[in-house]
Amino acid sequence: MLKGKIAVVTGGSRGIGRQIAIDLAKEHATVILNYSGSVEQAEKTVQQILDLGLQAEAHLCNVSDEVQTKDFFSDILNKYERIDILVNNAGITRDGLFVKMSKDDFESVLDVNLKGTFFCIKQVARQMLKQKFGRIINMSSVIGLVGNIGQANYSAAKAGIIALTKSLAKELGSRGITVNAIAPGFIDTDMTKELSPEVKEKVIEQIPLKKYGTPEDISNLVTFLASDKAGYITGQVIQVDGGMVM
Repeated sequence: MLKGKIAVVTGGSRGIGRQIAIDLAKEHATVILNYSGSVEQAEKTVQQILDLGLQAEAHLCNVSDEVQTKDFFSDILNKYERIDILVNNAGITRDGLFVKMSKDDFESVLDVNLKGTFFCIKQVARQMLKQKFGRIINMSSVIGLVGNIGQANYSAAKAGIIALTKSLAKELGSRGITVNAIAPGFIDTDMTKELSPEVKEKVIEQIPLKKYGTPEDISNLVTFLASDKAGYITGQVIQVDGGMVM
């Protein structure tokens, strides 16, 4: 139960982020999510939560923009005076073979995935230190552990999140703040639905459990890491991948 806790979920308008926002709200946290694309999708997520009689709101914020991110968190702190849980879920891909990858495609993925995570943590760290409590959960990927053809930019960003997680776990732990990363494998979302049947079959062959994960598989772990039950877990990278990478 997360009653009374204020939770921020970046990239919470759809897919894994939407499920995380809903499930944290079901644990009675007040959920604030950000979106940078579709306001309709963000409002849909908020409405789903409100329909359950729970609390949520959405804000426009591009996490790769330091000024926007600062304003986003300032608004939250002005209203609620605390932030207890931060889930850094916002992310993008710009796939392509490295020899053809443009500087813009490389930088944009690092800007959103890695720099965005840095900006968001930067805005909550002082408040969490003041509170002597915090749960920071960063979304990495198994691709950040093993790399992938055509995803040099994404691999670099997700590997960077892992290193950032471990460093901050050491820096912030003495003040009651845990910092962990989740490394999803192939999860059944709009992104994976676009894969061809041949590619899907090839992927499933690599997964011992012989199936894709669901957004709920990720959100179940997030709600656990956000809870008091996970108070002695920090600096960890937990894979949710059906055994694909071991």
